[in-house]
Amino acid sequence: MQLTFDAEVEAFRAEFVGFLDEHLPTQAQAAERPTSTSHVPDWSRRWQRLQFDHGWLLPGNPPEFGGRNANILQQFVHREELSRRRIYHCFNPQGVGIIAASLLSFGTDEQKQRWAVPILRADMTASLGMSEPGAGSDLAGLSTRAELAGDHFVVNGQKVWTSGAHDADVILTFVRTDPNAPRHKGISALLIPVDTAGLVCRPFASVYDRDDMDFNEVFFTDVRVPAENLVGPLHGGWQVANGSLGHERTLMWLAFANRLEQLLEDYRPADEVNADHYATIAMDHYALRLLGSRALGRAARGDVDVAGLSVLKVLGSEAEQNALRHALDGAGVVGLRDPALTASYNPHAPNVFTAGWFTRYISSYAGTIAGGTSEIQRNIIAQRVLGLPSR
Repeated sequence: MQLTFDAEVEAFRAEFVGFLDEHLPTQAQAAERPTSTSHVPDWSRRWQRLQFDHGWLLPGNPPEFGGRNANILQQFVHREELSRRRIYHCFNPQGVGIIAASLLSFGTDEQKQRWAVPILRADMTASLGMSEPGAGSDLAGLSTRAELAGDHFVVNGQKVWTSGAHDADVILTFVRTDPNAPRHKGISALLIPVDTAGLVCRPFASVYDRDDMDFNEVFFTDVRVPAENLVGPLHGGWQVANGSLGHERTLMWLAFANRLEQLLEDYRPADEVNADHYATIAMDHYALRLLGSRALGRAARGDVDVAGLSVLKVLGSEAEQNALRHALDGAGVVGLRDPALTASYNPHAPNVFTAGWFTRYISSYAGTIAGGTSEIQRNIIAQRVLGLPSR
C-alpha cells in the first residue's frame, strides 16, 4: 500500500500551510472555548469567513461555497494540517460539516443562497434535529409529526440530544410526514428557525459539561414552517439523512486516529500490565490508519464503501474509548482527581487534548453514539459485509 501523496497533493498541502502561517489567528490555538457547538465567538466568525473567502473552509466545495473543488486526497491533507496544529476551522461543526453540506446536495438554489452560504460564512449557525426520546438514534423510529396545511407544515413533537440548539439560528429537523408509510419512508427534512413560535429549547448538562450546556430538549407545539423550507423531496428525508451523515463519516476516522496518536504521546505505562495495554492502543491506532488509508484510496478512485466506513466508525470510536479506559485505570486515583472535573469541557474545542483522563474517558462515549451508534453500525456491517439477514 502506498502511503504517500503525489506532487500535486503535496503542493496543495504547501499552499494551505502557507495560508495558515500567514492568517491563523492566535485565538485558534488558545484555550478559549465556545459555550456550545452553535455558539461561535466573534473572532472565530471572522476566521471562518476568511477561510470561506480563500477557499479553505471546505476545500471539496466549489469556490462559491467556500472551497476549491479539491479531490478527496487534497481534503485529507487539509484535515491533516488542521490536526497537526490542533485547531478547528469552525466552531459550528454540525452546521458546516453536515447541514450546509446537505443543503448543497439536496437543497434548491434559493435554499443554498438563503441558508447554506450564511452558515458557511458564520453569519448564522445551525443544529441537527434527529434523535428523539422514544427513538434514540433510530431515525426510522421518529414520531415528530409535520402535517402539510396549505403553504405551511404544522410540526408537533420532541427532539433530544440536539447539540447547540439553544444557540443556533436554525435546526434541520427530521419529521414524519406520512404516518402510514413504511418506517424508512414518509420522513421529510425541514429547516426550522429557532425563533419560530411554538419552538422551545431546553438545554441540559452532560456528565462532563456542568456549566456551559450543549445538549437540548427541543419541543414543537403547532410550529408553522413554510413549505419552501422543505429540504429534498416530500417524504424523501431518509435519503437526506443518509447524505447528511455521509458527509460527516467520509473522513471521520481521521479524527479518531489523531486522538489515539495524541493519547500515545500522553500515556506513559508504569508497569507490565499497562505496557500491554499501551501496545494494544498502538496496534489499534496503526490498524485504524491502515484501514483508513485503504478507504481513502478507494474513495480517490470513486469507490465509496459505506459499509467500510461503518467498520472504521466502530473501530475508531471503540478503540479510543478502550484506550482512555486503560489510561484512566493506569492513572489510578490521580486520574479521578482530574482538575478537569471542576471545569467545563468540549470535545470540539482546541483544549480537547489537554483535558484529564476522567473527562476524556467520559466524553469518549459520545464517539460511540454521535454519527450513528455502534449498534447501528454493526447492523450495517452484518447486512452489507457479512450478508446476514436483517431479521
